[in-house]
Amino acid sequence: MSRRCELTGKAVLVGNLVSHSNRKTKCRFLPNLVNVTLISEKLNRSVRLRITAHALRSVEHRGGLDAFLAKASDGELSLRVRRLKKQIADGATAQAA
Repeated sequence: MSRRCELTGKAVLVGNLVSHSNRKTKCRFLPNLVNVTLISEKLNRSVRLRITAHALRSVEHRGGLDAFLAKASDGELSLRVRRLKKQIADGATAQAA
């Protein structure tokens, strides 16, 4: 399982830890990933995702998973979430008809 957020695409960063004596040590900065279950109101089901804590706050701020995915670009979403976004869009058009 990759260390990448499924909603925002945030991944591992690589850098240096610099000591007081200016010695550099390679370091990996890992994203704060959490396993959450979010509810899609349009699909009437829950979805398990592995996202960062920052993405979870963004989902809550935008008003839920459906609203977040409506505004999100496909480039940063994982393949599984892109399929979910398409299902939500198809469900919304089916309800409108």
